[in-house]
Amino acid sequence: MEIDLQCSRCRLSETRIQVVPPSGDLRSPVAFVGEGPGEKEDQKGMPFIGRAGKMLDRLLREEGLARERIMITNTVKCRPPENRRPLPDETCACFPYLEQELVDKLLIVAMGRTACENLLGRAVKVGQEANTMASVQLMGREKTVLLTYHPSACLYNLKAREGLQASIRLVRERFF
Repeated sequence: MEIDLQCSRCRLSETRIQVVPPSGDLRSPVAFVGEGPGEKEDQKGMPFIGRAGKMLDRLLREEGLARERIMITNTVKCRPPENRRPLPDETCACFPYLEQELVDKLLIVAMGRTACENLLGRAVKVGQEANTMASVQLMGREKTVLLTYHPSACLYNLKAREGLQASIRLVRERFF
């Protein structure tokens, strides 16, 4: 299922500027998945270009992994109002798009609670489960998910920054 840039599957379409599709190398074996677009992402139509994106870029650079070599996407493709957390029906409406984006990936890096919970289908405490692997079924295929911190947490939390950096290092060592 290709992303519908005019999508109206949920109420997020009523307040967004535009649908934000994945960026980077769409054929990469690795996908980094966040929560949803923020204000800058909604304006520009590209994921992770605001403050959290700048932190992600910095950590990728520090670990020697070019952003252009990975795919970056979000659980929802439209900005939730006031950057609130996406509601379950909104993540459910976008899940077919996400599932299609991830079906051929060898590793999915779930950044933050929303991405982790959406992919695993259960509650997640990132502080306790960061840098652990889980298996999920996507379109009948078993996929490996690496749970980690969201880059926005890294802006104010050193433990989160170190955790996400360790995840990026693992990705680089295993896949690039």
